[in-house]
Amino acid sequence: MTLSALQTDLYQLTMLAGYYEHGLYEQPATFELFFRRHPFEGNYAVFAGLQPALDYLKTLQFGTKELLWLQQLGLFKSDFLNELSKFRFTGTVIAPAEGTVVFANEPLLTIEGTLAETQFVETALLNIINFQTLAATKAARICHAAGTAEVIEFGLRRAQGPDGALSLARAAAIGGVTSTSNLEAGYCFNLPVRGTHAHSWVMAFDDELSAFRAYAASFPDTCILLVDTYDTLESGLPNALLVASELRERGHELAGVRLDSGNIAKLSRKARQMFDQAGFPEVKIVASNELDEYEIERIRQAGGCIDIYGVGTRLATCAGPGGGALGGVYKLVELGGHPRFKTTSDPGKSTWPGKKEIWRATDQNNLFATDILTACAEEPTAPEKAAHSGTQSPHFEFNKLCQIVMQGGQQTVPAIKLEEMAAHCTTQLNRLQDRHKKTSEGAPYPVRLSPKLVELRNRHGKEHLIKP
Repeated sequence: MTLSALQTDLYQLTMLAGYYEHGLYEQPATFELFFRRHPFEGNYAVFAGLQPALDYLKTLQFGTKELLWLQQLGLFKSDFLNELSKFRFTGTVIAPAEGTVVFANEPLLTIEGTLAETQFVETALLNIINFQTLAATKAARICHAAGTAEVIEFGLRRAQGPDGALSLARAAAIGGVTSTSNLEAGYCFNLPVRGTHAHSWVMAFDDELSAFRAYAASFPDTCILLVDTYDTLESGLPNALLVASELRERGHELAGVRLDSGNIAKLSRKARQMFDQAGFPEVKIVASNELDEYEIERIRQAGGCIDIYGVGTRLATCAGPGGGALGGVYKLVELGGHPRFKTTSDPGKSTWPGKKEIWRATDQNNLFATDILTACAEEPTAPEKAAHSGTQSPHFEFNKLCQIVMQGGQQTVPAIKLEEMAAHCTTQLNRLQDRHKKTSEGAPYPVRLSPKLVELRNRHGKEHLIKP
């Protein structure tokens, strides 16, 4: 979807008009996009939204109708509006690959170009990256909690509008969700689409068994029956077993049953027992109803026998402790070749100066050990490596996490498929130690600052203060 140039906050344009008037418009600048706290009170995030962000930057321009609308606001001078008619993003973007595991205070995007173009894109980039990274992280946490079970995204009806539903499906796929109920998402992103039927289907027939037989007749090879409309144990499961037998007699197999209420762990154990004893061990048990990583963990701890989790509301809304929004920010770190940073009276909102690079260390087991933020063109030194390894003979391998993905306003890396992003995410999470992946009360992943970066901030700490 192409975003309008007006998909931004008013103050982006008032600042651009001011930069234009005061001779700062073409100053070279660098901004970094990052978040300060891990979502869901966890210890990692999954980076997502890069390709939509690049698509936005490639197509960004003000059309005639947009300029006429801005003119009637009465805020902007004609020479500035004429300048906006030529506005394009011609800068550089540096980022990790989508699906990469990332951590607080690391630059997810580094945006270089003129002050005008790098400033203006702030709002749209935050809108894209914040939600998709949040949703991909939620999906990854849910999939981790589900273990070997499949997860389907059921969030369309509870998502924040149609655009939010599409972004959710995309990000959830990166985080490991294997399919969606959203047909538009399946069409746009080539995702597998899955679904069952509603309680209204059962209620539309004179009795539950008639409803089950009718659905099985229409979809004999993909039939999943919702068994809790009336009474799961007394009617739903027995009727589903009868339909399973009838399907088999006609050369088909019941695909599964869905539990949408009650004690899911207890009901799933009973369902598994009933189908196994009747000779239907391949029938899948699907669970839905306000699921998230916490509820899925409770179900598994209680001995639940779930093959597929359908997760809707709490994935679509990214609900949970520390959820709801990623809280990513976008800060100026260089202007005219000189470092810029925010000191502020709130230490938690201060920033670090200059363009930075992320170095990720892997240990002898090929697991992620630590990340180091350095100043641009600085490498982690041998003493740092030894210090972080805790030995005099470190066994770490350091690699840069990010690469140039856009230069001169043109994408420099090929677009990759969602399944490739999902595979990359799986590999990344497999290399993250278990203590960092716990749903709650896990161990923080170590992210350190290079001595040069600390010295740079100390050296420039008070140079912008005006003394009376």
